[in-house]
Amino acid sequence: MARSVFSRAMPAATCSSAVLSVLLVSSGGCGKKPPAAAPAPSAVTVVTVTPKDEPVSAEFVGQTQSSHLVNIQARVSGFLDKRMYTEGAVVKEGQVLFQMDPKPFQAQLSQVRAALAQAEAAKETARLNLERTRPLTALNALSQKDLDDATGQFQSAAAAVEQARAEVETAELNLSYTTITTPVTGVSSSARQTDGTYISSQNSLLTTVAALSPMWVNFSLSENQMQAYRDQSARGLLRMPKSARYTLEIVLVDGSVYPHTAEITFTEPSFNASTGTFLIRGSVANPEGILHPNQYVRVRVKGAVRPNAILIPQRAVQQGSQGHFVWIVGTDGKAERRPVTVGDWYGDDWFISEGLKAGDRVVVDGGLTLQPGTAVTVKDALSPGTGATSASAPGGR
Repeated sequence: MARSVFSRAMPAATCSSAVLSVLLVSSGGCGKKPPAAAPAPSAVTVVTVTPKDEPVSAEFVGQTQSSHLVNIQARVSGFLDKRMYTEGAVVKEGQVLFQMDPKPFQAQLSQVRAALAQAEAAKETARLNLERTRPLTALNALSQKDLDDATGQFQSAAAAVEQARAEVETAELNLSYTTITTPVTGVSSSARQTDGTYISSQNSLLTTVAALSPMWVNFSLSENQMQAYRDQSARGLLRMPKSARYTLEIVLVDGSVYPHTAEITFTEPSFNASTGTFLIRGSVANPEGILHPNQYVRVRVKGAVRPNAILIPQRAVQQGSQGHFVWIVGTDGKAERRPVTVGDWYGDDWFISEGLKAGDRVVVDGGLTLQPGTAVTVKDALSPGTGATSASAPGGR
């Protein structure tokens, strides 16, 4: 009872002060929040644009071809005695490949030689007769007709001798044709005919020999590619080598580069009507025999240059609804979106035709989350062209 009386007896000012204190304590967290901290700048990797003359190359699929493929054929008919070489082996110029039965040809040679001796004897008799007739005719002991007959007999005998000599030469050639050699050094093919086969004009092909050095490399350029090169050259985006002296680099199936370079030795004067392509042939030394005929390789055509080219890594280029663009770090340290016109791929890099200039700092890594005006810090700077590892065919995107 005394406590209740005491409470009622408290002054009004004291009660109001206590209530105010409770309200202030209970509502202390409902006041105005402190301002949020600014986001940290994005860390990016950049490359500084430096235009320079950049050698470029185009890559094509090519196929090797022997520069001298020879069909080894029998020139005479007869029985094939023996194959004298190992199939698939490299044979040397003049090496014997096949031997035909020479006996019939030796007999024929003996026969025509005997005919030649007979013709020479007849010629000698006609000569002596002419020498006796000529002075007698001058003395009018024989008539002019006798002299003409003697002269004609001598000339006829001389012609018979020449004919017999030609027959001897033919027989000697036919006998020599029974020993069949290769006219070139190269890799041999399998024997088309077996020992003991009668060879005639219907089955005269015995084998083939393909020269290994030099080796030809054929590849084709499409009409569209040819026109693209011409357009780029006309616009000054591509500078061709003087006298069109390109260097051909050959890449083997395992990715290794062939140790010898080739030169273009032939270009087809017209397009292939069925494929619409333009045949180009290069010639390359092949002393070790690494290349074989009909082998598929890749051909890199080197010698062209892109003057004042701008080359940046492909990963720096992004694509939006309005085309390709890159992020640029401005002088104020903030990101700027820049539209660009891209050209050809070159290894891991991309040629930029329009949109960049010397000194621009292009974001290579860290640009996926950027927005215009975002503050950035450069954590690393790359040298221009660091992404270019190997050349690729122009036009690929």
